[in-house]
Amino acid sequence: MATVKEAKGILGKDVSGFSDPYCLLTILEDEKESRTRQSRPKPRKAVVKDAVSDEKVYTTDTKKQTLNPIWNQTFVLEFEDTAVASFHIEMWDKDEELSLAQKLEEIRTNFHGLRRMIKDAKKEKGQDDYLGSIVLRLEDLHCTEDNWYVLEPRTETYPDRGQCHLQLKFIHKERDGTLSAGRSAYVNYCGILLQFVQSHISKQQVIHLPQGSVPWKGELCGEGQTLLDLYATQCNLSPFLQDLAKWMAYSKLYQSLEVDSSVLLQQLTSIEYHWHQQDLPYQQKQELGESLHGFLQYGLCLVAKYRDIFPPTQDATPRLHRLLRILSQVCKTQAFQKLNAAQFDLHDEVNKAVHSGTQEWFAIKKGLYQPMTKDLTETVSALSRLVGEVQQDIKHNKDIWNRVFVSAVQVDVFTVVYQKLDFLLAGEVRDTLSLLEGEMEQNLANSLFPLYLSLQVIHKDKAFLQKRGKLLELTNFHEGFREALPYWLNKAFSTTQDRVERAVQVDQLQPLQSGPVPIKHSSSAVDLVTCVQPICQLWEQLSWPDPEEAFMLMVKLTVDVCKIVMNYCRILKERVRELSENSDPGRAVNMLCVVVNDLEHLRSVLIRLPQQLNWAGLRERTLHVIGDPQFHSVLPSQLLHAQGVLNKEIRSALETVGRKLNSDIAMYVRSMSTRCRIPSKSTEEAVVPLIKYLERELQYMNENLVQENFNRYSLLTPLWTNSIRTLYQVATQQKQEDGLMVFCQRLQFTLQCLEQCFHAEGNGLPLDTLHVDSYKILKAHLTHNSLNCQQLIEKFLDRKVWEQKVYSGEKYGAVTLLASYRRSDHRLRVEVLNAANLQPMDSNGSSDPFVQLRLEPGHVFSEVEPRTTQIKNCDLNPLFDEAFEFLVSVEQCQAAGACLVVTVLDYDTLTTDDFEGEAFLALKAVPGVGGGSGDREGHQPDPSPAQIRLPLMHPKPNDDSILKLLESRRGEREAQLFVKKRRQRERQSQEGKQ
Repeated sequence: MATVKEAKGILGKDVSGFSDPYCLLTILEDEKESRTRQSRPKPRKAVVKDAVSDEKVYTTDTKKQTLNPIWNQTFVLEFEDTAVASFHIEMWDKDEELSLAQKLEEIRTNFHGLRRMIKDAKKEKGQDDYLGSIVLRLEDLHCTEDNWYVLEPRTETYPDRGQCHLQLKFIHKERDGTLSAGRSAYVNYCGILLQFVQSHISKQQVIHLPQGSVPWKGELCGEGQTLLDLYATQCNLSPFLQDLAKWMAYSKLYQSLEVDSSVLLQQLTSIEYHWHQQDLPYQQKQELGESLHGFLQYGLCLVAKYRDIFPPTQDATPRLHRLLRILSQVCKTQAFQKLNAAQFDLHDEVNKAVHSGTQEWFAIKKGLYQPMTKDLTETVSALSRLVGEVQQDIKHNKDIWNRVFVSAVQVDVFTVVYQKLDFLLAGEVRDTLSLLEGEMEQNLANSLFPLYLSLQVIHKDKAFLQKRGKLLELTNFHEGFREALPYWLNKAFSTTQDRVERAVQVDQLQPLQSGPVPIKHSSSAVDLVTCVQPICQLWEQLSWPDPEEAFMLMVKLTVDVCKIVMNYCRILKERVRELSENSDPGRAVNMLCVVVNDLEHLRSVLIRLPQQLNWAGLRERTLHVIGDPQFHSVLPSQLLHAQGVLNKEIRSALETVGRKLNSDIAMYVRSMSTRCRIPSKSTEEAVVPLIKYLERELQYMNENLVQENFNRYSLLTPLWTNSIRTLYQVATQQKQEDGLMVFCQRLQFTLQCLEQCFHAEGNGLPLDTLHVDSYKILKAHLTHNSLNCQQLIEKFLDRKVWEQKVYSGEKYGAVTLLASYRRSDHRLRVEVLNAANLQPMDSNGSSDPFVQLRLEPGHVFSEVEPRTTQIKNCDLNPLFDEAFEFLVSVEQCQAAGACLVVTVLDYDTLTTDDFEGEAFLALKAVPGVGGGSGDREGHQPDPSPAQIRLPLMHPKPNDDSILKLLESRRGEREAQLFVKKRRQRERQSQEGKQ
């Protein structure tokens, strides 16, 4: 059985460049072929056409004007013995006579046709052109051959003559038909195929039994496949009928065995390809239509139970995808559309299947979790388990199954399932919660909380819905939990309170020093933060939708946190008393420091509470129901009250520490005062114990007390002032006996030591504070013999800066400056912005002010000239807005007593300018002058200017000890010039006041 399918790339023999090909087929045996050659006097070129009788030659149709003809024609050729037979096929170009007009038209359109026409004129009329041949020995062929073969030439003129596609099958002329009497070959083929498939699958299952079942991929053993092909060839069954039989068999097997879906897809594709090439008999059409429709119904039943049949595993979901593809392919085939009169919309049918399957699944789960008793807690627990199953199912549909359905059949299964489960679950929740009305108690409320959280997760998944129709049933599910809400809050409060109390009971009030960064607070402070955190998590978990009720919940949670904080303070104080009863005073002070750190840590937690509870987000939600005054007065007031309690407790603990230190300092000072007429060296030795004590205690507090509390609550300030007063009292008592020199030395040395201790390398009190306090106490007792001229001037200028800080009122007005220092070009930039509230100096009740800037001391800034602003006429609040730059080095600005003297004067045309006031700005306070981290080469970045407001003041004449001491030094020109300037300012000040 030879099927001539098609050819490609053949020669073009006509004038047009194409051919009209047809094929001649025959089988020649060696003896017949040799006798034929001997009987002819001259060998002929055409073997099939000229050497064989016409009844032995089979001819295909002629294809007009093509180089790639398609025939798909089948012929049965008989022979006796494969050993001496060969198959011959020749391809010829059909030659037809053309009229003179047609030939001229071809010549006009194609000049190549002229050459072809001349060639045609030489041959006989009606003689066909040879295109090529194929000769195959039958003994070299297999049972079935389906290949492309090269067309061989007779000469080497045109060696490349193209290829021809042939399908060759051996069949037997006679067969036994008694076993299949009364049945068609197609029915017999279907029976044989089914038996072979079942036999092969049973063998495969035995082979793969230890590893489990393996999907059958449609292959048969070699003998079985050969027998099937031989039977189909003998009975002349077309490929269409063979694929149809395979679809009928495989689709039935799919319903009982695990068959690879690619097998079904292959048969569907073949049926679709052959549908228009061969008309099926009526019986086969009916069978095919029923098979396709039945498979669809079976597949939809599987889709309805996809949760159980195709669980969300790595190997099951691809099988679901393949099934949906097969269903989609079935509906797309022309056979299904022609053989099924009723309209079948796969999209709608899959929706219905998922819908019904979801309802059935929910009913099964509901029956599985049905409570065994009528106990309310058991009822709620059963509903919680059911909701958990629904939540997990929705998650799987969203994350796994939805992608499969959308890609295969364009069905948004998540939306279908979610809307159905939303309806079913809402009814169950309403029925259950209605049983709880008036029966609420703490245990029942506790069991409702997991149910609330699960429903909340389900309701949040609505954001993934592609289509939103009517309002979802679970939209207001929270309303059923209002009765349980107070119990949830009380449970969180009581649980947190118990945890805090247990944490304090085991706290030894020792700092936690573990880890790379030492922790200065104790274990209870850490535990408290951990215990309070669940309350913040409760607010996030509730996410209560109603804004007004959410505000009340926030108030309740804030109040509870504040109560826990205040209760922590109370029980922590009790714990301190309990541990300090039998402990030494030093350990008691240490515990107090840890308590202060604990409270400070807790205060930082309260500061972060609005951010943790997201007050800003709540404010946005409640804008239309809660006014700003109410919102900002209710919530912050609770925190402020709690912070006030913490601050009070911190101050109380620090005052206790301060009293203990003051008593110890007084003890050391009294031991110093018992010494009489001690030389200077012995005086220093007497101060050493006090200094060591202060260094030890302050160092401990500096290392173990939270730095913010080390300064914020003025722990060191009273210690400093009390130390100065005590030392001064002791020194005064010994002044008469030791003399003024020893008095000054003792006072100076002790102040230096105390200043070093209390400054604590920058971690204690600032130097300005130390200087101001010591100046205020020892103002009238400066020595006249221990300072030289430059030191006295620097001390005087520094003291002026301190006085300005101590007496910072704006009695004579103020001046506002912008000051900065650029180290890159050594420039001090001062911008005079304005002056305010100046005193009127003219008779018209106004002034004509201007500002004079001068850098002091003069021996440091000897080459820097003073600068003066423009005069502002008749203005007590002038706006100057003038900038000045001074070329000075960093060392000059950091010198002792270096300051900017700002003098405001009232301009007078005839008389001396009136004095409005003066102010002093320490250059060390100017940004850029002090030390700081620079780049790798040591350069400092240019700082931003600082705006500084300086209150003006007037000097007091004849009342300053340093000025008197400088005035007494008649031989020192620098001292006399400085005193002259100061006396001039004093006179201007007195004249202005008069």
